[in-house]
Amino acid sequence: MADTFNYRIDHHGSLVRPPDLAATGVQQAVGDAVAFQRKLRSTVVTDGDYPREDFRSAVLDGVSGFRRSDETGPDGLVRWVAESLPKAEGPLVADWAERVATLTVIAPKVALPSPAYLAATTYCPGLGPSSVQELGEALAEIIRAEIALLVARGVRLIQLNNPLLLDGATDDGLLAADAHAARLDERFEGVRIAVCPGWRASAEVDRSRIEKMYEAIPADRWVLPFDQGTEAELDLVRALPEDRDVCLGVVDPTVSEPEDLDTVLARIDAAGEVKDLEDAALSPSRGFADVASRPLLSAEGQRRKLVLVETLARYVWGNEF
Repeated sequence: MADTFNYRIDHHGSLVRPPDLAATGVQQAVGDAVAFQRKLRSTVVTDGDYPREDFRSAVLDGVSGFRRSDETGPDGLVRWVAESLPKAEGPLVADWAERVATLTVIAPKVALPSPAYLAATTYCPGLGPSSVQELGEALAEIIRAEIALLVARGVRLIQLNNPLLLDGATDDGLLAADAHAARLDERFEGVRIAVCPGWRASAEVDRSRIEKMYEAIPADRWVLPFDQGTEAELDLVRALPEDRDVCLGVVDPTVSEPEDLDTVLARIDAAGEVKDLEDAALSPSRGFADVASRPLLSAEGQRRKLVLVETLARYVWGNEF
């Protein structure tokens, strides 16, 4: 797929926050994060999610209709509940993306929680929206409008995160919400809409369900876990339609020790037997700090992992990006 090489060295967006974030200020810290990413020769640049509490906040911070509860969900995240249909109170993250764009010649990347994920995790029967599908549809309209605004402001890679997709926890109605958000009415040169369907592959892949997911959501890029060396991970790549590109999450941000280079290259070679690597990219398998207060690695551990991704990319593609 054209322009894949522009985003060959990818990452999910969230980075380990600096310990002096409050003292230095978010804007200065974002500038430092951009310089850090460029020094590592990443082909994507984000604000590190520094302005946000967790990966959901890109939407929840900018819409009405949700209430933060005192409960913690099974995923360890503070639960938010939908008390009414959401309404956007202005741009969600486009202003921050525009600031990042002024700091680098590389078009910034933005990650957003998917509407299906937010609806599934915030819907409460008998409270607010009449159904989880109605909530998902309202969120899809908001997120789709934000994606259009991001593209208009120069963002060229937008990733929707739905950690529930690989587990089969998203029904057809909610799948339609993610599909609606990912569909662009107008295509600008170099724009890619990516979907990350989860941080880990299941023990076994339900091929028909995964193919249905790929078919339903018109994403250009699928960001897939590929750091455990399992047959299920390879099955996710096998099922991918030929006209979609893939970003292989080849390093594990939950483990501090860097992966063995030859082991990872062998896994990438195996992926290359079922998918043209010219339509591929590499990244960690998830964000480094999807929750600001719970980074998965130290700053130095994060740096080593990102350096490894860059090194792997140059082994695979040389210096063609």
